[in-house]
Amino acid sequence: MSVITVLALDGAPGHQLTAPGLAFATAARHHHPVAYEVRVCAGPGFRSTGGPAPFGVGTPWGMEGLDGADTVLLPGHEGYRAAPPPGVVDALRAAVARGARVGAVGTGTFTLAATGLLDGRRAATSRRHTRELARLHPRVDVDPEGSAVADGPFHSAAGVLGGVDLCLHLITLDHGESVAIETERQLFLHLHAEPGDADGTAPGAGAGGLARSGSGHAEGDCAKPGSRAAQGAAAEAAYNAVTPPGSSLEPVTRWMEAHLHHPLTLDDIAGRAGLGVRSLTRRFRAETGLTPLQYLLRTRIQHAQRLLERTDDPVERIAARSGLGTPANLRHHFQRATGTSPTVYRTAFRALVSDMTWPERPGEP
Repeated sequence: MSVITVLALDGAPGHQLTAPGLAFATAARHHHPVAYEVRVCAGPGFRSTGGPAPFGVGTPWGMEGLDGADTVLLPGHEGYRAAPPPGVVDALRAAVARGARVGAVGTGTFTLAATGLLDGRRAATSRRHTRELARLHPRVDVDPEGSAVADGPFHSAAGVLGGVDLCLHLITLDHGESVAIETERQLFLHLHAEPGDADGTAPGAGAGGLARSGSGHAEGDCAKPGSRAAQGAAAEAAYNAVTPPGSSLEPVTRWMEAHLHHPLTLDDIAGRAGLGVRSLTRRFRAETGLTPLQYLLRTRIQHAQRLLERTDDPVERIAARSGLGTPANLRHHFQRATGTSPTVYRTAFRALVSDMTWPERPGEP
């Protein structure tokens, strides 16, 4: 199990402290054998600002929580222009010396830069702080875009959605792009489940600081037809089967993903895999729980979701790019898999992104 320590310094925004637990717990919940332990550790004099809305953040760990951590995350905090609090520099240097990686969110990059560990390296912070970071720490090569930057064991980003962008970057490094993509999707599908639609489990930290995430969907007969819970359950059932890491099917599934826009047949897939149709089907069922054509359809719908989320392509173009052919065919399969239409999905996804992106305020970390 990988241990993620979130080092909370004085005035850290609450949403930057809770986002890592939510992101890593979501990855672990939906992907076996992914496993993370998330510790929120109080640095010297810690108090949380609460962030966009006032709420308390418990920190069961102190600085000892950095011991044995595989990753140390530095959220933004007040006083980031000043020298780090006593003990923080030594703790970070010790973590790096034993092989841990360090991630910085937003103005947390200032603290990491103040240790001297970023000298001669690339790093990122929020866009409105890039010039100031470059001025205060001229030996750091500051990326002007604020997207996730990796240089050696150091990782930094602007801190979109409280640092979810950096967490997804780290999940990609740990378990691959497909796990990160599905984690991102589950975050947006389930984070805003309506009251009464969810199973009542709230995101938080379990005993000993092990992060847990609410499922965001109802169980059994509790899910009302057409509710977000039912839609989320349908989507989860459709997409949870994935090719296991190191699977013998990985070469052929990667080829399928690269040729979604072509009219692939079962014979095409079997030929690419060098297997007979029956042998191919048995292997797919054993390793993914799906037939080859079910896997192909699921992958096409996943690709359509990514295009709806990240492009302004019309439905006609998305149907062609995903290999689903016609808008009618896209709508039919998309509705069956997710419980909603492509247009509604795109609108809802972007509304959630807007809801979760808080406007920057003067002086906010």
